[in-house]
Amino acid sequence: QVQLVESGGGLVQPGGSLRLSCAASGRIISVHTMGWYRQAPEKQRELVADITSGGTANYAGSVKGRFTISRANANNTVYLQMNSLKPEDTAVYYCNANLRTGWLPSTYWGQGTQVTVSS
Repeated sequence: QVQLVESGGGLVQPGGSLRLSCAASGRIISVHTMGWYRQAPEKQRELVADITSGGTANYAGSVKGRFTISRANANNTVYLQMNSLKPEDTAVYYCNANLRTGWLPSTYWGQGTQVTVSS
């Protein structure tokens, strides 16, 4: 059984910062791409950023230059540093990981953490 446990969400004022963390645990053989998605009310879930096991990062245009994704391979953890937050960043943020517990890789999701940007 694999679990992705997120932390770090909350309420912040516009222009503020938050750092999200997500740790993958369980009988994991290897972890490939890890990432963050978000879903605002009445909108589709969208990619925020992802990062390969080699450290190559990819960002949505709306967050480029404000958010930074990183990971610690030793403990299967991915981070999202969010700076200069805007009200439109308000959403539930989900951690995502493509990893192997057996022969083939599968995609797993965290339970989501709420980020609210408001004055």
